[in-house]
Amino acid sequence: MTTWRDLNLKLLFVFYVPSGGVETLNRERAAALRQAGITCDFLYYSKRRELINHEDANVFISNNDEEISRILIKGKYDAIIITSDYSGMERLRKLGYKGKIILEIQGFGPKHVARTEMQKAIPYVTKYCNGLLYPKTPHIKMIFDEFFPSTPKFAFNNCFNHLAFTYKSLPQKDRPIVAWIGRLEDNKNWKEFLHIGHELVKRNSAIELYMFEDPSLSTTKERNDFTQLKRLLNLDGHLSLFQNVPHQQMQTYFSMIGDSGGFLCSTSKVEGAPYSLLEAMSCRCPVLTTDSDGVRSSILHNQSGKYYQIGSIQHAVTQAEELMNNKKLREYIIENALLHLKTQFSHDQYRRNFTAMLKRLGI
Repeated sequence: MTTWRDLNLKLLFVFYVPSGGVETLNRERAAALRQAGITCDFLYYSKRRELINHEDANVFISNNDEEISRILIKGKYDAIIITSDYSGMERLRKLGYKGKIILEIQGFGPKHVARTEMQKAIPYVTKYCNGLLYPKTPHIKMIFDEFFPSTPKFAFNNCFNHLAFTYKSLPQKDRPIVAWIGRLEDNKNWKEFLHIGHELVKRNSAIELYMFEDPSLSTTKERNDFTQLKRLLNLDGHLSLFQNVPHQQMQTYFSMIGDSGGFLCSTSKVEGAPYSLLEAMSCRCPVLTTDSDGVRSSILHNQSGKYYQIGSIQHAVTQAEELMNNKKLREYIIENALLHLKTQFSHDQYRRNFTAMLKRLGI
């Protein structure tokens, strides 16, 4: 009798660049699906940095039709999961791929952008797509239900291995660290973080601000604006910028931030299913976030994290100070976040959901 452990399937995951949340997701699900006898290969159209965080997987970097055609022929993939690039489905079909294609949407930033992009995707989905996948993001569900009523849709949480990315016991810093992770672009709302940081530092000059970012994913104008605002708010002496930190090293930083009495602050306007929050939770680093839609499956207010009202610096500061100073609530949030992560985002649960999706699509 065949079990889910010996499916012996081969999948190709396609995305633009090996960076950010999608790269993390790809690495996580490759490990999860390997336990079901599923081999995962990855195709990225380009890379803007040398660092690629994939281990134990075939990773292809190409945007060339001939090379992609060779990859498809050699790979003999049972299905292809293409993230965001809906027009790429037509390309794959024209290159001769006849298997199942699943279009995955992890997020398109602002809601109006997601709606516009998905409207443009209608002819491609209708003609070339066998199924739609998304991580329980409410605004994506609404758009999918409206534009693609007859296409099979699958919604389940992304996966995270809390044992492989976990808390590290380190010498404790005597200054609280407030951290931010993202790209210097409008949707990540970095300006709001600088204003929140400015207000917190005014109340407690011991606070340090850490910002983690990928410089290859920002424009010159945005970086100039960042430098200018940082200087205007007198944050040069309080803010440290960390660029292209290898993924495994982030365990150390999150653990240090949590132990310092600080927290991770997410200021995004709209998110699909941000991994940075799960990573922080796994390392006992509490989270303060905007209600950016896709965070609702991971953050429950005063249960597994805290929300603040986007645009309200005062509300953010009030919530931040409670998170730092109310020791009983802080400890409760840290413990509960870990429990929530283990039960709702496990590899086992993802594997079951993913294999059920493949089965329903006849793969």
